[in-house]
Amino acid sequence: MASAASNLHAGGGNERFNHEAQNWDANPFVHAASEQAQKALLSRYLTLRESLAPGEGLDVLEIGCGTGLLSLLIAPYAQHVVAVDAAQGMIDVMQQKLNKPDALKNITPVCVLLENPEDTSLPPASPSNSHGPRKKFDLIISHLVLHHIPELRPVLETMLGCLKTGGSVALTDFEDFGPEARRFHPLKKMAGVERHGIHTKTMTKLMQDVGFVDVDVGPAWTMKKSVEKYEGEFEDRGRANAGEGEVMEFPFLVCYGRKP
Repeated sequence: MASAASNLHAGGGNERFNHEAQNWDANPFVHAASEQAQKALLSRYLTLRESLAPGEGLDVLEIGCGTGLLSLLIAPYAQHVVAVDAAQGMIDVMQQKLNKPDALKNITPVCVLLENPEDTSLPPASPSNSHGPRKKFDLIISHLVLHHIPELRPVLETMLGCLKTGGSVALTDFEDFGPEARRFHPLKKMAGVERHGIHTKTMTKLMQDVGFVDVDVGPAWTMKKSVEKYEGEFEDRGRANAGEGEVMEFPFLVCYGRKP
Protein backbone atom coordinates (compact mmCIF):
# COMPACT_ATOMS: atom_id res chain seq x y z
CA MET A 1 0.00 0.00 0.00
CA ALA A 2 1.29 3.43 -0.88
CA SER A 3 -0.06 6.90 -0.55
CA ALA A 4 -3.38 8.14 -1.71
CA ALA A 5 -1.49 10.33 -4.11
CA SER A 6 1.55 10.37 -6.26
CA ASN A 7 5.04 11.22 -5.21
CA LEU A 8 6.17 14.74 -6.07
CA HIS A 9 9.33 14.19 -8.03
CA ALA A 10 10.08 13.16 -11.56
CA GLY A 11 10.33 9.43 -12.09
CA GLY A 12 10.12 7.48 -8.82
CA GLY A 13 6.67 6.07 -8.33
CA ASN A 14 4.78 8.16 -10.88
CA GLU A 15 4.76 5.36 -13.45
CA ARG A 16 3.27 3.07 -10.83
CA PHE A 17 0.61 5.61 -9.81
CA ASN A 18 -0.37 6.28 -13.41
CA HIS A 19 -0.77 2.54 -13.91
CA GLU A 20 -2.85 2.07 -10.76
CA ALA A 21 -5.01 5.18 -11.05
CA GLN A 22 -8.12 3.57 -12.59
CA ASN A 23 -8.31 0.98 -9.79
CA TRP A 24 -7.07 3.18 -6.94
CA ASP A 25 -10.48 3.85 -5.40
CA ALA A 26 -11.31 0.13 -5.25
CA ASN A 27 -9.15 -0.21 -2.11
CA PRO A 28 -11.26 0.34 1.04
CA PHE A 29 -8.19 1.37 3.03
CA VAL A 30 -7.59 4.52 0.97
CA HIS A 31 -11.18 5.63 1.55
CA ALA A 32 -11.00 4.97 5.28
CA ALA A 33 -7.68 6.79 5.61
CA SER A 34 -9.01 9.81 3.69
CA GLU A 35 -12.08 9.95 5.91
CA GLN A 36 -9.87 9.92 9.00
CA ALA A 37 -7.78 12.74 7.54
CA GLN A 38 -10.93 14.77 6.91
CA LYS A 39 -12.04 14.30 10.52
CA ALA A 40 -8.62 15.41 11.78
CA LEU A 41 -8.76 18.55 9.61
CA LEU A 42 -12.32 19.46 10.58
CA SER A 43 -11.50 19.06 14.27
CA ARG A 44 -8.60 21.54 14.00
CA TYR A 45 -10.03 24.07 11.54
CA LEU A 46 -13.35 25.23 12.88
CA THR A 47 -13.69 27.63 9.95
CA LEU A 48 -13.93 24.63 7.65
CA ARG A 49 -17.14 23.61 9.41
CA GLU A 50 -18.92 26.94 9.36
CA SER A 51 -21.72 27.60 6.90
CA LEU A 52 -20.22 29.42 3.97
CA ALA A 53 -21.64 32.55 2.43
CA PRO A 54 -20.50 33.52 -1.07
CA GLY A 55 -16.93 34.77 -0.96
CA GLU A 56 -16.24 33.30 2.47
CA GLY A 57 -14.35 30.23 3.62
CA LEU A 58 -10.82 28.95 3.27
CA ASP A 59 -8.86 28.66 0.06
CA VAL A 60 -7.27 25.19 0.24
CA LEU A 61 -4.40 23.65 -1.72
CA GLU A 62 -3.98 19.88 -1.67
CA ILE A 63 -0.56 18.66 -2.76
CA GLY A 64 -0.56 15.07 -4.00
CA CYS A 65 -4.33 14.82 -4.36
CA GLY A 66 -4.38 11.46 -6.16
CA THR A 67 -7.88 10.65 -7.37
CA GLY A 68 -9.33 13.43 -5.24
CA LEU A 69 -10.66 11.44 -2.30
CA LEU A 70 -9.66 14.00 0.33
CA SER A 71 -10.27 17.03 -1.89
CA LEU A 72 -13.85 15.89 -2.44
CA LEU A 73 -14.33 15.40 1.30
CA ILE A 74 -12.96 18.84 2.15
CA ALA A 75 -14.53 20.84 -0.70
CA PRO A 76 -18.02 21.15 0.90
CA TYR A 77 -16.39 23.00 3.79
CA ALA A 78 -14.05 25.26 1.79
CA GLN A 79 -14.38 28.23 -0.49
CA HIS A 80 -12.12 26.76 -3.17
CA VAL A 81 -9.84 23.72 -3.41
CA VAL A 82 -6.93 23.56 -5.83
CA ALA A 83 -5.87 19.89 -6.07
CA VAL A 84 -2.46 19.14 -7.60
CA ASP A 85 -0.73 15.87 -8.38
CA ALA A 86 2.30 14.95 -10.47
CA ALA A 87 0.64 11.81 -11.91
CA GLN A 88 -1.58 12.56 -14.91
CA GLY A 89 -3.40 9.26 -14.46
CA MET A 90 -4.59 10.30 -11.01
CA ILE A 91 -5.74 13.72 -12.23
CA ASP A 92 -7.61 12.07 -15.12
CA VAL A 93 -9.60 9.91 -12.68
CA MET A 94 -10.35 12.94 -10.52
CA GLN A 95 -11.53 14.89 -13.55
CA GLN A 96 -13.91 12.05 -14.43
CA LYS A 97 -15.52 12.50 -11.02
CA LEU A 98 -15.75 16.27 -11.44
CA ASN A 99 -17.38 15.89 -14.88
CA LYS A 100 -20.46 14.28 -13.35
CA PRO A 101 -23.55 16.54 -13.30
CA ASP A 102 -23.85 16.53 -9.51
CA ALA A 103 -20.14 17.13 -8.86
CA LEU A 104 -18.91 19.99 -6.71
CA LYS A 105 -17.87 23.05 -8.69
CA ASN A 106 -15.29 24.54 -6.30
CA ILE A 107 -12.41 22.14 -7.08
CA THR A 108 -9.70 22.87 -9.63
CA PRO A 109 -7.52 19.83 -10.48
CA VAL A 110 -4.01 20.52 -11.78
CA CYS A 111 -1.36 18.09 -12.99
CA VAL A 112 1.95 19.61 -11.99
CA LEU A 113 5.16 18.77 -10.19
CA LEU A 114 4.84 21.76 -7.87
CA GLU A 115 8.28 23.16 -7.08
CA ASN A 116 7.63 26.89 -7.36
CA PRO A 117 4.92 28.92 -5.56
CA GLU A 118 4.65 31.05 -8.71
CA ASP A 119 4.19 28.10 -11.06
CA THR A 120 1.87 29.28 -13.80
CA SER A 121 -0.11 26.04 -13.53
CA LEU A 122 -1.60 27.45 -10.31
CA PRO A 123 -4.56 29.84 -10.58
CA PRO A 124 -3.66 33.54 -10.73
CA ALA A 125 -4.21 35.75 -7.70
CA SER A 126 -6.35 37.99 -9.88
CA PRO A 127 -8.66 36.46 -12.52
CA SER A 128 -8.09 39.56 -14.64
CA ASN A 129 -4.32 39.00 -14.76
CA SER A 130 -3.61 35.46 -15.86
CA HIS A 131 0.13 36.15 -16.15
CA GLY A 132 0.47 37.84 -12.77
CA PRO A 133 1.29 36.51 -9.29
CA ARG A 134 -0.27 33.19 -8.36
CA LYS A 135 -3.01 32.54 -5.84
CA LYS A 136 -2.02 32.07 -2.18
CA PHE A 137 -3.84 29.79 0.24
CA ASP A 138 -5.21 29.75 3.76
CA LEU A 139 -4.54 26.05 4.20
CA ILE A 140 -2.34 23.45 2.51
CA ILE A 141 -3.06 19.78 3.04
CA SER A 142 -1.47 16.55 1.90
CA HIS A 143 -2.33 12.99 2.84
CA LEU A 144 0.01 10.00 2.73
CA VAL A 145 2.33 11.95 0.45
CA LEU A 146 5.31 12.98 2.56
CA HIS A 147 6.76 9.49 2.74
CA HIS A 148 7.08 9.51 -1.06
CA ILE A 149 9.18 12.68 -1.24
CA PRO A 150 12.96 12.22 -1.37
CA GLU A 151 13.83 15.65 0.09
CA LEU A 152 11.21 17.21 2.33
CA ARG A 153 12.83 20.61 2.80
CA PRO A 154 12.26 21.90 -0.78
CA VAL A 155 8.63 20.79 -0.70
CA LEU A 156 8.02 22.44 2.66
CA GLU A 157 9.67 25.63 1.36
CA THR A 158 7.32 25.55 -1.64
CA MET A 159 4.34 25.06 0.67
CA LEU A 160 5.44 28.03 2.79
CA GLY A 161 5.65 30.15 -0.35
CA CYS A 162 2.14 29.10 -1.42
CA LEU A 163 0.55 30.29 1.84
CA LYS A 164 -1.01 33.60 2.72
CA THR A 165 0.50 35.31 5.75
CA GLY A 166 -1.01 33.50 8.74
CA GLY A 167 -1.94 30.51 6.61
CA SER A 168 -1.05 27.00 7.70
CA VAL A 169 -0.22 23.48 6.62
CA ALA A 170 -1.82 20.33 7.99
CA LEU A 171 -0.07 17.29 6.53
CA THR A 172 -1.17 13.77 7.44
CA ASP A 173 0.92 10.63 7.12
CA PHE A 174 1.73 7.49 9.06
CA GLU A 175 4.37 7.66 11.77
CA ASP A 176 7.89 6.30 11.64
CA PHE A 177 7.73 4.45 14.95
CA GLY A 178 10.72 2.21 14.27
CA PRO A 179 11.78 -0.67 12.00
CA GLU A 180 8.31 -2.23 12.01
CA ALA A 181 6.87 0.82 10.24
CA ARG A 182 8.44 -0.56 7.06
CA ARG A 183 5.69 -3.15 6.95
CA PHE A 184 3.12 -0.50 5.94
CA HIS A 185 4.01 -1.30 2.32
CA PRO A 186 4.25 -4.80 0.84
CA LEU A 187 7.40 -5.44 -1.13
CA LYS A 188 5.59 -5.03 -4.46
CA LYS A 189 4.48 -1.49 -3.49
CA MET A 190 7.88 -0.10 -2.51
CA ALA A 191 8.38 1.86 -5.77
CA GLY A 192 8.53 5.53 -4.87
CA VAL A 193 8.62 4.95 -1.10
CA GLU A 194 11.36 7.22 0.23
CA ARG A 195 10.87 6.73 3.98
CA HIS A 196 8.81 4.49 6.19
CA GLY A 197 6.62 7.09 7.78
CA ILE A 198 7.31 10.46 9.37
CA HIS A 199 9.59 10.77 12.38
CA THR A 200 8.02 13.20 14.84
CA LYS A 201 11.10 14.98 16.19
CA THR A 202 12.87 15.14 12.83
CA MET A 203 9.81 16.61 11.11
CA THR A 204 9.22 19.12 13.89
CA LYS A 205 12.76 20.50 13.61
CA LEU A 206 12.66 20.55 9.81
CA MET A 207 9.41 22.53 9.72
CA GLN A 208 10.82 25.02 12.23
CA ASP A 209 14.05 25.35 10.23
CA VAL A 210 12.07 26.05 7.04
CA GLY A 211 10.28 28.92 8.78
CA PHE A 212 6.98 27.59 10.08
CA VAL A 213 5.88 28.71 13.54
CA ASP A 214 3.54 27.09 16.07
CA VAL A 215 4.75 23.75 14.74
CA ASP A 216 2.94 20.75 16.17
CA VAL A 217 3.66 17.25 14.88
CA GLY A 218 1.57 14.82 16.84
CA PRO A 219 -0.73 11.78 16.82
CA ALA A 220 -4.13 12.04 15.20
CA TRP A 221 -5.55 8.53 14.76
CA THR A 222 -4.59 4.87 14.31
CA MET A 223 -5.59 2.40 11.62
CA LYS A 224 -5.38 -1.35 11.24
CA LYS A 225 -3.87 -2.66 8.04
CA SER A 226 -3.15 -6.07 6.55
CA VAL A 227 0.62 -6.50 6.13
CA GLU A 228 2.96 -9.19 4.87
CA LYS A 229 4.20 -11.72 7.40
CA TYR A 230 7.40 -11.86 5.36
CA GLU A 231 8.64 -9.66 2.51
CA GLY A 232 7.12 -10.66 -0.81
CA GLU A 233 4.29 -12.75 0.68
CA PHE A 234 1.67 -10.89 -1.39
CA GLU A 235 3.75 -11.46 -4.56
CA ASP A 236 2.91 -9.31 -7.61
CA ARG A 237 -0.63 -8.72 -6.36
CA GLY A 238 0.59 -6.33 -3.67
CA ARG A 239 -2.35 -7.39 -1.50
CA ALA A 240 -3.33 -10.40 0.57
CA ASN A 241 -5.28 -13.41 -0.59
CA ALA A 242 -7.43 -15.28 1.90
CA GLY A 243 -5.32 -16.65 4.73
CA GLU A 244 -2.32 -14.47 3.96
CA GLY A 245 -0.77 -11.66 5.96
CA GLU A 246 -1.51 -10.37 9.41
CA VAL A 247 -3.01 -7.22 10.88
CA MET A 248 -0.92 -4.37 12.26
CA GLU A 249 -1.99 -1.06 13.78
CA PHE A 250 -0.34 2.09 12.44
CA PRO A 251 -0.35 5.51 14.13
CA PHE A 252 -0.98 8.55 11.95
CA LEU A 253 0.35 12.07 12.52
CA VAL A 254 -0.80 15.56 11.66
CA CYS A 255 2.11 17.89 10.87
CA TYR A 256 0.87 21.41 11.58
CA GLY A 257 2.66 24.70 11.05
CA ARG A 258 1.76 28.33 10.37
CA LYS A 259 3.34 30.96 8.14
CA PRO A 260 4.25 33.98 10.28
